[in-house]
Amino acid sequence: MTTRHPLPPECRVPRVELDITAELDLPRLPEVGAVLDRILALQPAEVVIDLSECRHLDPAAIGLLLDVERRLTRGDGVLTIRDPHPRIRRILDSARHEHSPPPDAGRRAQPMGGEPAGSPPARPALGRARVVTRA
Repeated sequence: MTTRHPLPPECRVPRVELDITAELDLPRLPEVGAVLDRILALQPAEVVIDLSECRHLDPAAIGLLLDVERRLTRGDGVLTIRDPHPRIRRILDSARHEHSPPPDAGRRAQPMGGEPAGSPPARPALGRARVVTRA
């Protein structure tokens, strides 16, 4: 078994952005999950998932996002959901509060529920991917 060692901060990818352009549901999860696995292998400091064009998340997709957030948090990374539909924002906030451990005062906290529409990025994106899934 290979042990993963965290990259020194100066070697980490600072930010990766990913646009989800369709419904995020069970039939599309394998493709999106594979992309997210590749992104997480880069050990980015922040992953931004833009849901502005996504109008539906099913429970499996919510589970995937919670898993991505957990994996990033373990590596001192942050997941930010950008511009979700208000209904999706409520679902994500509710799911996060039900499944997340108590906050750790030493960690950076960023709600997964999302940035407000039109928020400027905190740092410039150095990687960006648009995931187009097959129906």
